[in-house]
Amino acid sequence: MSSAFVFPGQGSQAVGMGRGLADNFAVARDVFEEVDAALGEKLSAIMWDGPIETLTLTANTQPALMAASLAALRVLESEAGLDLARDAAFVAGHSLGEYSALAAAGSLSIADTARLLRLRGTAMQAATPVGTGAMAAILGLDFDKVAAVASEAAQGGEFGEVCDVANDNAPGQVVVSGHAAAVERACEIAKREGASRAILLTVSAPFHCSLIAPAADAMREALSRVAVHAPKVKLIANVTAAPVTDPEEIRALLVKQVTSTVRWRESVAFMAGEGVTRLVEVGTGKVLSGLTKRIARQVASINVGTPEEVAAFAATPTA
Repeated sequence: MSSAFVFPGQGSQAVGMGRGLADNFAVARDVFEEVDAALGEKLSAIMWDGPIETLTLTANTQPALMAASLAALRVLESEAGLDLARDAAFVAGHSLGEYSALAAAGSLSIADTARLLRLRGTAMQAATPVGTGAMAAILGLDFDKVAAVASEAAQGGEFGEVCDVANDNAPGQVVVSGHAAAVERACEIAKREGASRAILLTVSAPFHCSLIAPAADAMREALSRVAVHAPKVKLIANVTAAPVTDPEEIRALLVKQVTSTVRWRESVAFMAGEGVTRLVEVGTGKVLSGLTKRIARQVASINVGTPEEVAAFAATPTA
């Protein structure tokens, strides 16, 4: 069995995430304490007690999801004997999950990752005034068709409006992002072109589009100040949907990732094509497992984010 370990992005958060691991395993508590110390506040209290409105603030959600994922990984290492260098063919993460994947693979420290994600969330939120941007999920059209819809929507408004493809999540599930008016036009055009649904998303900023270029500049500066090591497992990068191990290339891709399309469909397809037969979603939720079923049905998916899921993983072969 060839396994890849994948890490979820924004949208997977829930109040209480990671608490069962912290209550039962010292190595998980250590992760949450390290993240709290790095940020200078009790993010773990927000994760476990809410309120959900505070947890879903982008600046909290991003480091929180990473903390939950790394706590689960540490428990897998201590309780199930996981060794990523031995047991994983690849690691990958959806958007902010790419940072979790890099921390898991030893490319970034947990403390640096927490601080980078806090900055990333804050910078993304600050890049555009509230209400300026929007995102929408287009269902039932392929990537090329949605790309054409986004281009038409951008050109149909005032000069300089943005509508970019933000996430290529799975066949028939593509997300666009940009100026609110352009995204609304994209929804109407998509329906005209045969989309089964076009859904405006509840988001705090228009992620993964050129509107938030100031956040990319902030990440470039921040990444220049932290140590980035070669990961012990190949990372499938969001920007290229291809393996990367060179630290300087990783830095550059993390900067590009802020405004670029998350090529998740292609990333999973690549791993499947390389012989991966199981994707292990490490952390909160089952979003990536659901997408895997739509991208590569032959690839099994399991989730590890609770003590019960750790026990189930420990009972299965790791290679």
